[in-house]
Amino acid sequence: MILLQFDFPMTGPWGAEMAEAFRDLAEDIAAEPGLVWKIWTEAPDENRGGGLYLFETRPQAEAYREKHAARLAGMGVEGIRALIFEINRPLSQITRAPL
Repeated sequence: MILLQFDFPMTGPWGAEMAEAFRDLAEDIAAEPGLVWKIWTEAPDENRGGGLYLFETRPQAEAYREKHAARLAGMGVEGIRALIFEINRPLSQITRAPL
């Protein structure tokens, strides 16, 4: 399992408005090959948005990182951070990670 983290500047919408505005995008992401789950993140006080994605394999995570970074850049988003992490399964299981 591979964790992908996106973090980028964002001015909103937040909360329920975000859920409504990005519903189509969420449905598109849900169909992404190898995606196990995504947690949407928002920090309105810091004007940052992003997400945590769990993928089955590194190549799937890398392919999605390229796709989503290009999508965000196409919308004029700059300062995108997209990091890929290996997961330490034994320790994550101890701390009840949803793997």
